[in-house]
Amino acid sequence: MKFDKIFLVLRIAVAIILIQTLRFKFTAHPDSVYIFETVGLEPFGRVGIGIAELIAGILLLVPKTIWLGASLALGIMAGAIVMHLTELGIEVKDDGGVLFFTAIITFVLSSIVLYSEKRNIPFFKNN
Repeated sequence: MKFDKIFLVLRIAVAIILIQTLRFKFTAHPDSVYIFETVGLEPFGRVGIGIAELIAGILLLVPKTIWLGASLALGIMAGAIVMHLTELGIEVKDDGGVLFFTAIITFVLSSIVLYSEKRNIPFFKNN
């Protein structure tokens, strides 16, 4: 089906976005350290959120756990958006808002993926 291919592309896009940021978190890149120091979560929050993003990215690529990966990604991105709106600001270290807008895009894509997988969520299945 045409929609299956579209949702596959969306899943892969979300997974790539989540996974490509891990090098910054796990190598303690100065920008990542700055962000997590600003919100008071350095270093445990940086590493913990990195692990959660890795798990979400993997779950998005496994057919039976797509809904779980999308849910986890949605929660992580919701937290990132809230941190940008309350503690960090939209623009962080003159990035032009790239991190903020990437979080919004990832949130929206995760929402679409989760909605497309609603029939596979165990809590909502008809018995």
